[in-house]
Amino acid sequence: MADANVSKDRRKELEEASYPDLDAMMAAYAAAAVEVANEHYRQRLDYNSDSMVAFEAVLSELTERRDLDYDHEVKLWGSYLGEVLRRRYNGSWEMTQYPGGVAAVPAIEVRGSRLFPLMKVYRRITMGDTESIAAFFDMVTERLGRPAQVN
Repeated sequence: MADANVSKDRRKELEEASYPDLDAMMAAYAAAAVEVANEHYRQRLDYNSDSMVAFEAVLSELTERRDLDYDHEVKLWGSYLGEVLRRRYNGSWEMTQYPGGVAAVPAIEVRGSRLFPLMKVYRRITMGDTESIAAFFDMVTERLGRPAQVN
């Protein structure tokens, strides 16, 4: 299947690339997510809060699949969600321990708070729409307030 080969090629390229830092790696995965959403799911992602409906549609389709490589899919789509939040709130990527976890994972630090977009995407893919991205986004907006001003 041609689409599967394209995805495998993109995945291999992402995994074999050398990134100068965590920010660059997460940005590269997020950009790949934008391409995959457009090419394979016919959804337009543009790093704005308005794209969360399209993003949720992609995750809904992923929830239905049983042949996923969860590590890759979570990194791909979690990076996109993280980049939306990072840009919206002028945050930064960091490696930090997930509460109750044993390993460090990529997180977004914003105004003294840590957000775990990869973990949220994992829960959305594995648990379904009860882990709504829209509800998560609303909760983040309520807690963090207005987005950062972009110049």
